[in-house]
Amino acid sequence: MVSEIVPSAAPRAEYSRRVEVLSVERSGFQRRERLVGYVQLGLGAFCVAWILFRVRHFSRTDLLVLIPVAVFVVIAVLHGRLLRAVSLRNRAIAFYEQGLARLNGTWAGSGATGERFLQPSDPCARDLDLFGRASLFELLCTARTRAGEEVLARWLIAPAPPDEVRARQAAAIDLSPRVRFRESLSTMGEDLALGVRPGQLADWGEAKATFTSRVIPILAAVLALAWILSVVAWLFGVASNFLVLAITVANLVVSHRFRLRLGEAVHAAEEAGPDLMLLSRVLAAFEREEFSSPRLLQLQAQLQQQGMPPSRAIAKLNRLVDYLEDAHNFIVRIFDPVIFYRLQFVLAIEGWRRRFGPSLRLWLDSVGELEALAALGGYTYEHPEDVFPEFVDCAPCFEAEALAHPLIPRERAVPNELRLDRDLQLIIVSGPNMAGKSTFLRGIGVNAVLAQSGAPVRAAKLKLSPLTVTASICVLDSLEGGISRFYAEIHRLKQIMDLTQGPVPVLFLLDELLSGTNSHDRLIGTRSFVTKLVERGAVGLVSTHDLALTAIPQEIGSKAINCHFEDHLEDGQLHFDYKLYPGIVQTSNALPLMRSIGLEV
Repeated sequence: MVSEIVPSAAPRAEYSRRVEVLSVERSGFQRRERLVGYVQLGLGAFCVAWILFRVRHFSRTDLLVLIPVAVFVVIAVLHGRLLRAVSLRNRAIAFYEQGLARLNGTWAGSGATGERFLQPSDPCARDLDLFGRASLFELLCTARTRAGEEVLARWLIAPAPPDEVRARQAAAIDLSPRVRFRESLSTMGEDLALGVRPGQLADWGEAKATFTSRVIPILAAVLALAWILSVVAWLFGVASNFLVLAITVANLVVSHRFRLRLGEAVHAAEEAGPDLMLLSRVLAAFEREEFSSPRLLQLQAQLQQQGMPPSRAIAKLNRLVDYLEDAHNFIVRIFDPVIFYRLQFVLAIEGWRRRFGPSLRLWLDSVGELEALAALGGYTYEHPEDVFPEFVDCAPCFEAEALAHPLIPRERAVPNELRLDRDLQLIIVSGPNMAGKSTFLRGIGVNAVLAQSGAPVRAAKLKLSPLTVTASICVLDSLEGGISRFYAEIHRLKQIMDLTQGPVPVLFLLDELLSGTNSHDRLIGTRSFVTKLVERGAVGLVSTHDLALTAIPQEIGSKAINCHFEDHLEDGQLHFDYKLYPGIVQTSNALPLMRSIGLEV
């Protein structure tokens, strides 16, 4: 089965069309749902009246009493289906409205922020807004499961080698026009809450069985059957009261013996239930789709290793868990200690775990990768003007044409050119406040992260080698840890320097380096640090207000240059073009900015 392939040139028009179509469908289902609801309510009242009438006017009840009850049950089932149809359209509409928000630049704060993936030890995640509100993760992430979120976060944190990146790019291109397929992934489950906790679910599948003895299944079945037969025999007067009592006591003793282990096994299985249902539905959608990219075909193939489609195997387990949850019924709870209802289904679930449990981790990994690839595919579809980067072997290299920050709406993002390689390793960027230095640095870093995760980048062209992206742009102090901003910053610089010892060249992005100390120490410290980075083969940029730092390129030589951003005063107002120019900035706007807000300086 192949889902509808949509041209990638008009994502906004396609999303708007789908919202309109789904809204019409939802309105139709809502009208039918209300009508059926009224019918159900009236039929319920009629059933009560009809039963009372039959009981009062006839000496005995007959099958005619059941006719309106049966009709009521059928109407109730139909009403439930209509409610689910309305809910499905609501989720699908939300999927496309979120896509429109991304296209319109109003997406910040409406999606998964991924803040739990922020680690103090990461050399660039916080500085480049990879996670958190209005972050790259929030812009990219359409994952329905936590497994998908974790894979996407891992791809943003850890750059992939070029061959892996190319495989992801091909998969993203394959998934890009499959709008309906990505819609189906997003609308799985009964609500919008995230499901599938991969770690816990995989551990549950691989955990040791609670009941390992082969005698227990036989004992439970024999004792349950013996109790049922003894009761039936007692009702027909064949068995004595003593026999029924003896078997009942024996079964109660066995139930008491297993109660603790059984309770733990039941709780673990019921906890896994919702995640298993969602996992089954995602896998079913994946299995039905026909792909062309090698990576997606490989994922589909590795899911078939057990000889049964994973979605079918998990659906079987879902049924067992559903039956197990029926044990909360009052009647079932009364008879459970003597017929071993819960124990029978726990044993069946453990049999499933023995066969399929070790595969759960593989299935979860596959779903996580699928959803991460679908997120890249959606981003590719929604950014048709962005390009996939070209990877080269001549490291280090970062050469971009019309590079802009991908988190800024396209109509407001100002593109710039940039070249860093063996011949030009360092650029000192000077410029006034608010001229765009920090944004430029962040744009370079975010595009480098996108490039090495497998996504397209905001540029007309980008050629790069594998790079370890590092940054010191918004290093924070820590009240809890008693660390000042300056101390936190020099720790980050030590981390960046240590990374230059690795096999992959470092891309460093440093904003207002060592601003927490005096100008004399700052110049000496910055000059020594960036000189050592250049000697170790790193490439990058240092932005600064301190024009003393612009002397560093003269000391390093041809491998370093000065560039700047500038402003101009027009009708008493400062204006910025956010363009990068060669050379050292010649103006400063600190005093005009202070005066513009009423400070007397």
